[in-house]
Amino acid sequence: MVRFTAVIEKFEQKGEKSGWTYIAIPEELAQELKPGNKKSFRVKGKLDNYAFSGLTLLPMGDGNFILPLKAEIRREIGKNKGSKLLVQMTEDKTFKIVTPEDLTACLADEPGALQHFEKMAPSHRNYFIKWIDEAKTDATRTKRIAMTVEAMRKGMDYGAMIRNARQQ
Repeated sequence: MVRFTAVIEKFEQKGEKSGWTYIAIPEELAQELKPGNKKSFRVKGKLDNYAFSGLTLLPMGDGNFILPLKAEIRREIGKNKGSKLLVQMTEDKTFKIVTPEDLTACLADEPGALQHFEKMAPSHRNYFIKWIDEAKTDATRTKRIAMTVEAMRKGMDYGAMIRNARQQ
């Protein structure tokens, strides 16, 4: 478990991360959490008194990592850009991504779609799974599954699928 104080930051212009709110995790702390690792991984712990699990530390390419803070988390902790935050975290080895049965069945019906989906990094598969699971109606869920199957058929990632859908 690592403990430190971080300042909440926000990217202005940073490619796909533009506008993201996050905390920086210095390389030495990331190495305490998962020695020798340079890829994204899941963590659990506390941000002030807010308990979390299954959040992803993302590598920045220079050995340092970031922990993105969604609006929901910022509301819970009552803090935004510039605020200090007491961070306690450890690697979350219990987090498992489970693909919904209806998505698996639909992917299996389209040649190559399931194979492409399964070759993606777990964090990338999770983008699709969370997006599908967040649908509020059956019609929306069905539409999202169909879009995911089509994206897998075309070899797209989540971002490419969303951009493609906006252009149509």
